[in-house]
Amino acid sequence: MRVFSWLAGLVIVLAIATGGVATVTHRNSNSTHTLTAARQVVTANTYLGPQDPADPKTRVPEPDPTPPQVEPSAAAAPAPAPAPRPAPPPPPAVVVGSTQQALINQDRAANGLGPLTWNGCLYAVALSNAQRIAAQHYLSHTNGPQVDLGCGLGRQAGENVGYWSAGVNDAQINTLFMNSPEHRANILGPYHYVATAWVVGSDGRGYIAVEFS
Repeated sequence: MRVFSWLAGLVIVLAIATGGVATVTHRNSNSTHTLTAARQVVTANTYLGPQDPADPKTRVPEPDPTPPQVEPSAAAAPAPAPAPRPAPPPPPAVVVGSTQQALINQDRAANGLGPLTWNGCLYAVALSNAQRIAAQHYLSHTNGPQVDLGCGLGRQAGENVGYWSAGVNDAQINTLFMNSPEHRANILGPYHYVATAWVVGSDGRGYIAVEFS
């Protein structure tokens, strides 16, 4: 009986790691601080002494009713217009390092998500995992997502791995990943970086590891 014989050559598995979140609570002390402000007031008193109208030395001159002439001040120069804010720099160009990454970005665009850019640190993890599963001739996850977090690209990481019995086939593997809810969740996940690596094992199968962060 033929039951999905076309899938006989493919196995895919998935792992997701999320960085821990640390919560810090700050406790306020019960002590209160009282602040006081002092204002100093200075008064000036003048004592003129007795005045003799016949003695011009002791006569207090009457104030001149004519107000003093005030030189007109120059008109204030208008304040300069604020300089326009510089335009924000454009986002960095997305680096595409593999066909599988290009297909992943197509999947994300079709779902209204931004593209993932290539990262060399993730590629080193992907290549190491692809070599491992190709050597052992079966799929497994070890600590790939945890190593991905060590690249310092974010607090979440994920990994998709799979093989194709006839060697490297990006289109078929991508279709199978997208038809699997868990793998699709990684492809459409809240990541910014990705790297992929294929290794063909001695059994002729093409093994792929995809690292997200």
